[in-house]
Amino acid sequence: MADHLEASVTLPSDPASVSAARSYVVGTLAEWGLPSDTEVADTVRLIVSELATNAVQHTFGQSPTFTVDIALDRDEHLRIGVTDSHPRFPKRLPAAVQQDNGRGMVIIRWLTAECGGRLRVRPTREGGKTVSIELPWTIPAEPVTAGQEP
Repeated sequence: MADHLEASVTLPSDPASVSAARSYVVGTLAEWGLPSDTEVADTVRLIVSELATNAVQHTFGQSPTFTVDIALDRDEHLRIGVTDSHPRFPKRLPAAVQQDNGRGMVIIRWLTAECGGRLRVRPTREGGKTVSIELPWTIPAEPVTAGQEP
C-alpha cells in the first residue's frame, strides 16, 4: 500500500448527511483494505456518526457544510477529522449530568481510547474547528473457517 492515502468529502449540514458521511468513510476504508463487516469498521462507523451528528446539530445553522477528511499514513495511523465553520469547541459534560443528548464527545473519546487512539480538537484558520481522531491501523486477519488450519 502507498505511504499515504487521503480522501475527503464535503456535505451539507443536514441530518441526512450523517448517513452519507458514514457510508463514505466505511466505503473508503474498504477500498484501503478494511472490510466493512469487522468490529473495527463498526467502531469507526459509530465514531463518524457521532462526529458528523455533532457537526450538524451543534453548529446552529452557522456552518452550512462540514468536511470529513480521512488519511492513512504508512499503514500505521488512521486519521479521521470532521471540520465545520462554527467557532465553538465541543464542551465536556460532567458525568453526573443526566440528559438525552450531548454525550457524543464522551462516546467518541471512549471508543478512541479503547482502540488505543487519541482525540484532538483544533481551530481552523478560517475560524471553525476540526474534531479528529487518530487510531492505530490494524487490518483483521482473515477469519478461520471450519476445517482450515489457523
